[in-house]
Amino acid sequence: MERMLASPADAEIILKLYELRTESLMRQARAWMTGEFWPKSVEEFYAVYDNPADSHNPWLRQVVTYWEMAAALVLHGAVSAELFVDCNGEGFFLLAKFAPILEAIREKNPGFLGKTSELVNRFSAAAQRYEAIQKRVDSRRLPVANQQPQDGHFYPSKQ
Repeated sequence: MERMLASPADAEIILKLYELRTESLMRQARAWMTGEFWPKSVEEFYAVYDNPADSHNPWLRQVVTYWEMAAALVLHGAVSAELFVDCNGEGFFLLAKFAPILEAIREKNPGFLGKTSELVNRFSAAAQRYEAIQKRVDSRRLPVANQQPQDGHFYPSKQ
């Protein structure tokens, strides 16, 4: 496959996406989503996702919709897929993280991580990146599975 060169406009979008990720509240939300929130079941997922009273509900929604928006930019041709995949892995991480319960999540919310899934299905570079990330996520999931719930949620302890 011949690689297409990204345009300066593509680079500007990638840099803007990075800049948005560095905003303070977004950093907190991303740290919680990637490091602390490891639901073992769809019920644990929806205990946060469907509960506006849960303090982590906005963080879950913010991070998922951010990465879905970013994937949509690629799918609609606003940014080079190759450049996006080379510069971003967190959306693929989230897809891999929720993979064991994704089908159950989608029974109630069919579009959940749909754009990220489409990105993986449409672009071989995205599929390769996802596969590599999925292996890391699966190895990380094992220690988390042995921990006990805190406040009714399954978050790995910070050590």
